[in-house]
This record gives sequence, structure tokens and C-alpha cells, in this order.
Amino acid sequence: MKINFQIVIIGVFIILGILGVLVFAGIIPLGSNKDQAGSLGTVVLWGTVKAESIKVAVQDFNSINPTFIVKYVEKDPVTFDKDLLEALATGNGPDMFFLPDNLILSYKNKIFPIPYTSYSTASFKNTFAGAGEVFLNSKGILAFPLAVDPLVMYYNRSILDTNSVVYPPQYWDDLSNLAPILTKRNNGNISISTVALGQFSNITHAKDILSTLFMQIGSSIVTESNGFFSPTLGNNDKTQDLASTLSFYLSFSDPANKVYSWNRGLPNSTEAFSSEDLVFYFGYASELQSLTNKNPNENFSVAPMPQFKNSNFKLTTGRVTGIAVSSFSKNITTALKAATLMAGGDFANQFAKAIGVVPARRDLLAQKPTDANLPVFYDSALFAKAWLDPSPADTDSIFKNMIDEVLSNSVTAYFAINDANGKLSLLLNK
Repeated sequence: MKINFQIVIIGVFIILGILGVLVFAGIIPLGSNKDQAGSLGTVVLWGTVKAESIKVAVQDFNSINPTFIVKYVEKDPVTFDKDLLEALATGNGPDMFFLPDNLILSYKNKIFPIPYTSYSTASFKNTFAGAGEVFLNSKGILAFPLAVDPLVMYYNRSILDTNSVVYPPQYWDDLSNLAPILTKRNNGNISISTVALGQFSNITHAKDILSTLFMQIGSSIVTESNGFFSPTLGNNDKTQDLASTLSFYLSFSDPANKVYSWNRGLPNSTEAFSSEDLVFYFGYASELQSLTNKNPNENFSVAPMPQFKNSNFKLTTGRVTGIAVSSFSKNITTALKAATLMAGGDFANQFAKAIGVVPARRDLLAQKPTDANLPVFYDSALFAKAWLDPSPADTDSIFKNMIDEVLSNSVTAYFAINDANGKLSLLLNK
């Protein structure tokens, strides 16, 4: 009897082992038929955001939406393009990916456009801040906006207080009036600069600052119509205004001009601000923590980007991150559902906080925190705009040449604008 009992026990373990292998292999499904019928599968999401920073957001999202699973895969930003192309070529690409606004044109053929019959333009504009409209084109919605990183003006409060300046400038004219007062010289050399404008190489975000000025006077820089993209800088009724705006920007590096406060011999603008040798620094909301870390003792605050007087709207540049559905997804229905829900509230809010920016949804922007700096970021996100940059590295070169050629007296500002327009046109039509 004892032997028979041992044989039975061994037999039970063998059967359980076989069942375990079959379940693990997926031959025998776990759960009821009802569970299986309700499952929409797993969709893979790629991005360059640190996985650890959004781990909780993804976990919470999956808990709230049990009918499918979103699996996030962090990719190296340096090799993201290469990895994506290789994955798509082998049929192993992601179902969704986080899409920065400056990669829209590069990835437009890899994105499944959401038709306006499914999600109307009016609904989109009522739901998301204006910066998110960079994801709209004639074919549909290329991505749902998740977060906005607006360009703002950081300023050294101690230097303003020392010079009896009560408030930071609201307008560019105010900034011009402050330049002769706040810029300090030592033996003819600038020791404290009011603002880093007029150059390119040693000014962080020089292209974005100049783009902001251009957009503030009404230029979209690049436009799209029926799938065709074209620049809007040159050969139109705004070209002269753009040339005047470029001259305004360059005036801050002209030693003969009263607003002179910057030159190419000075350190990078970020370092100058953290060293308390620069009063106003134009940077992104996402830089707040890094600026604090660079100099924890610096008494600085933040204000909106200056505007042109008598303008009927406010504008700053904003970097926008959206979630796009791959046109090569093998589970587009679930991917679309997941993308829509991720842009819908809790995840978007958690995502924005995790990467140090603000949410793109209008209802979330209405819930302004009481922190000293965040209300400025939230307000700025509402009037932020982005433009369709065909290739960040190439347009950096175009803007740099535009600035350097005028500074060297090789061409006029008007010619430089038209030349940049022509180079942008070639880039867009590659």
C-alpha cells in the first residue's frame, strides 16, 4: 500500500508538471473564456524617456485599463531612428512611440494618421493647448499631445534688486531699455550681461529664441497644405518685418548699439546665468531643476517670454511630446485605444510631471499648482506654439549661417532671410 501511495503521488506531480509546461507554453490558456474574449492584447510603446521616471505612470495606466497591456521600452535617443527603422524592416517595430514635435516630418510616413471623422479638429483644439496643433495636418492627427515644455525667461532677482528694477520686462522694448542699465563692463569687457542675444554658437536655444521672435510677428516658418510642406520666411509681405526682427536680435551683439550686451567671446549663456554673470536667460521649463542644481544659492525666478507691444496675441516656443500610433502596428485598434486613453488625463498628468514639464490638456492646465514657478509654466504652455522643423541639425546650421553672415557684413538681413528660406525649401523637398 505504501508503494502504491508513493506511485500515485509521483504520478500526480508528473501530471502537474506537464500541465505547468503546457500553460507556460500558452497551449493551455489561463483564465476563463470570458477573460480571453475581453482581452485586447499587448501593445508596445517606444520612447527615449527614462523608463524608471514613468514606471509608476505606466503601471497605474495598466491597472486602470485591464483589457490590454502597454509595455514601455526605453530606447537610446542617439540610436532611436536606426533602431526604429531596423525594427520596422523586420516586422518587430513598436505599436506606438512618443513623438517629439521636431521629428514629425522625419516620421510622418511611419505614423498612422487618426482621421478627423474619428476625432474632429474642433474636439482636438478644445481638448489640447495650441502647441499641440503641430500634430495636425491635412491627412489627420499624427499624435495626441501629452506634454508641453514652454520657453520662458529665467532672471536673476538679486541683480534686478541691486539695480532697483522692480519687475522683469514684459515687452522687448522694456528689455532694450534695461540693457544699458544692467550690462556692466570691466576695462571695456562685459562682466555682467543683461541678455544673451545676437549670436548663435554660445547662446543656448539660439534657434528657438529667434524662431519665437519670428512667430511673434506672425510667421509660421513652415506650413503644410495637402501633404506638401513649404517655408514662409522669404519672398512674401512679411519678409521685411522678419528682416527687421533679425536686426533687432543682432543689435544686442553690436558694440556700437546702446543695447550691446553679448559677444562671441563670452561663455555659454547657460553657464553665464548660473555664474550670475547674465541677468536674463531664455530656457525651457524642463531646465528648472538643472539650473537649481548648477547654483543652489542663486536667487532666480521665472517670467513669461517678452512680447512685442501692440500685438493682439501672446506667443512663445513650446516643445511638444505626443503619442503616435505606428502605421506598421499589427494591433492598430488596441494601439489607437491606448493612445487615446493615455492622452486623456491621469497618464498625461503623471507623464508631464515625471519629465519636468506641463500637461498639454487644457483641463489639466486649468489646475495650476501653487508653486512659485509652475504657474508661469502652465500659463506659458497655453500660448506656446511649435513649428514643423524638418531636421533639427540642418535647421540649426541654416539659422547659424543666417546670423553669422549678417554679423560679418557679408549680406543684409533681408538677403539672409530669403537665403534661409531657400535653404529651408530645399530641406523640405529632399
